[in-house]
Amino acid sequence: MRKINVGVVGATGVVGETFLNLIDEREFPFGELRLFASENSLGQTRKCADQEFPVQTLTEGCFNGLDLVFFSSGDDISQEWAPKAVAAGAYAVDNSAAFRMDSKFPLIVPDVTGDLLPKASATSNDGATIIANPNCSTIQLVVALAPLAKKYGLKSVRVASYQSVSGAGRNGIEELLTTTRVALEGEEITKSATFPAPIAFNCIPQIGRIGEDGFCTEETKIMKETAKILRLPSLPVSAFTVRVPTLNSHAEAVWATLEKNVTSLNEITGTLAGAPGVELVDESPGYPMQTSASGQDPVYVGRVHRDHADPNTWLMWVVSDNLRKGAALNGIQIAEHIFDLK
Repeated sequence: MRKINVGVVGATGVVGETFLNLIDEREFPFGELRLFASENSLGQTRKCADQEFPVQTLTEGCFNGLDLVFFSSGDDISQEWAPKAVAAGAYAVDNSAAFRMDSKFPLIVPDVTGDLLPKASATSNDGATIIANPNCSTIQLVVALAPLAKKYGLKSVRVASYQSVSGAGRNGIEELLTTTRVALEGEEITKSATFPAPIAFNCIPQIGRIGEDGFCTEETKIMKETAKILRLPSLPVSAFTVRVPTLNSHAEAVWATLEKNVTSLNEITGTLAGAPGVELVDESPGYPMQTSASGQDPVYVGRVHRDHADPNTWLMWVVSDNLRKGAALNGIQIAEHIFDLK
């Protein structure tokens, strides 16, 4: 089997560390592994496959000799450095929003759009390009919607998300833990360094900046990316995103209005149960939860039922680990498709 030389940009963040965990867990056949982060992390190491790897900074020529680079950094870093990775001959799998809506680059969830991925040859990376990894909430949504869209057609989608603090990185996790302890001790928390408002014992109906149209950036990502991934450019998608005081995994309440009239719950659940990447939860209590989804790979779907107000609309509860399937696992699966590893 070909050994693949891999780089991870943002290796010391929670998504970057999840990439390293998954490279180990899935026995990804890497040859060389280079870790990149900011100057603040210079001199640190991270463990992968029982080896310690030093963290370095991005410099000209740092991607030479690599076949694949995972980016789990901000938009600005990806915009500058992902093209340089490709110029050095590496596939760049980018977890930022920098390239997602650019028509020149594929936006990939392998369970849904794996057919759009290029294939590396056994000896070269002649087709190296940037591949965009979607928003975490979008990924789990489209994995659940894709089998319904394929079999019955989709007329419209509405979704409300309940997103854990790990979506804001290590600072979000630390702030929830710290402020919860402080609040339990009776101290009033009046401001947040990470969120628009204190997160302990609180739900915040804003993720990202709120625009003039009233939608925040997270909602806009979900709405635009969902239509692109499902290859339904005119699909009406409406999203409302909420940050909730849970540590990990995102949950979504979804209203999917179908083109076809389907009256059988068993038919809908059967379609979902047989779909790639989906695990249907139908045993008591009949729905997945964020704590049980954390650390797991599937997109879990439960509480599927028909809308009384519109017989063509089906409701479901969708939960997935946002650090795994919502970010690093999806990226690893993209690479496995490119290099024909699975």
